[in-house]
Amino acid sequence: MADSISAHDTPARALETAIAQDIHAGLLPPGTWLKQIALQERYGRSRGDVRRALDKLVAQRLVQQVRNSGYRVHGLDSQRLDELRQVRVILEGAAAELMTGRADAAMLARLRGLADAFACAVKHRSILDQNEAIQAFHAALRDLCPNAELVRLVRETRLRMPSAPVTQWALPGWPQESARQHHAMVDALAAGDAAGFRAVVRAHIRAPRQGAAG
Repeated sequence: MADSISAHDTPARALETAIAQDIHAGLLPPGTWLKQIALQERYGRSRGDVRRALDKLVAQRLVQQVRNSGYRVHGLDSQRLDELRQVRVILEGAAAELMTGRADAAMLARLRGLADAFACAVKHRSILDQNEAIQAFHAALRDLCPNAELVRLVRETRLRMPSAPVTQWALPGWPQESARQHHAMVDALAAGDAAGFRAVVRAHIRAPRQGAAG
């Protein structure tokens, strides 16, 4: 998986990517408090640059802002994380039942393009680009669900969890498996395979196990 900072990144983007890479690599593990002065020294940037980068990473769900305390790497204990995954399986499984048959040719092309973009990011782009690409795919997928309240609950539950680079991608091969599953979702939608689509959605949410991806 390519995690290098692109030569085309702006200085601000390069700082966001550098912090994201260190989070993904385990150099800044879940729960670590991110003291701004320490980050200034670590990355050789100004306090304002670090603060703006942290705010961007909060939006990516890589970093959590704790009121009156500061910033820390987003993380949850394993039991709470498993419970939230179970909730996601229920909610997104229900949403999946409503999505089949609703994707026209234009939407299928859009989803396939976003799936391709994520697969490309896994091979050639930074961890931050990969995270943005996976969020874009799932946001487009949610557009297929006609139940606005269900979509709201799905979004809120996802926002309560760390993003995939923190929780799933530490297992070798899992980003590539995620890319495969995205394409499998689009294929199932194109075929009108409701059961197959639900099965892939649920597998995509569940915690990876050693040897599950490769």
